[in-house]
Amino acid sequence: MLELKEVSAAYGKSRVLEAINLSISPGESVTLLGRNGVGKTTLLRTIVGHHSPSEGAITFLGKDVTNSSPYLRARLGIGYVPQGRGIFPQLTVEENLRIGLAAARGGEKGDDSIPAHIHELFPLLNRVSQRKGGVLSGGEQQQLAIARAMVAQPKLLILDEPTEGIQPSIVQQIEETLREIRGRLKIAILLVEQYLDFAWSIADRFYVMRRGRIVVQGNPRESDPSSIHHLLNV
Repeated sequence: MLELKEVSAAYGKSRVLEAINLSISPGESVTLLGRNGVGKTTLLRTIVGHHSPSEGAITFLGKDVTNSSPYLRARLGIGYVPQGRGIFPQLTVEENLRIGLAAARGGEKGDDSIPAHIHELFPLLNRVSQRKGGVLSGGEQQQLAIARAMVAQPKLLILDEPTEGIQPSIVQQIEETLREIRGRLKIAILLVEQYLDFAWSIADRFYVMRRGRIVVQGNPRESDPSSIHHLLNV
């Protein structure tokens, strides 16, 4: 589904990514681990088109998207939940979701209703639909950010540290929601996460980054998480 071949990227003369090879199959859940500052967010931004690679190729669903705009990648089926959530604080929950729906349609006319599975996956948002995004708790904002990406019905959902600053009870809800997204809706997931137990619980495979490179990859069920803790401690 998604494949990166020898992808490198830089900010000016500073190299941030070095020859990254990464793949995700349809319906697969993959987690990307690493210390702060190793290039994880830059890698996600490069995948979704917010940052251009200096070398290498990115394909999605068999199409070369290396130089495609974020808009075209989203229309192909890449959903993105950035670090910090990126919701519109002055708009209501419903308005945030409708913006996601309008962006997915790209100006084309269609059904204006929010897909039924969104209400099923995020029942909490139904109760706060008329509240502004800025007054929601951190956990509610994170659920809204995921729901807004989901209204486009992506084939691949990319999340950048969705548990950051979230209380444990909400982390559990987010974990259950991601399991449902992957299990019932068959949507692939690429997750950047610092909370190792959370990442381990939903991943089929993992990659560990260090200094802009992939240094370890494997299957969580065949690997001891303690063996990579030294690569993750800040």
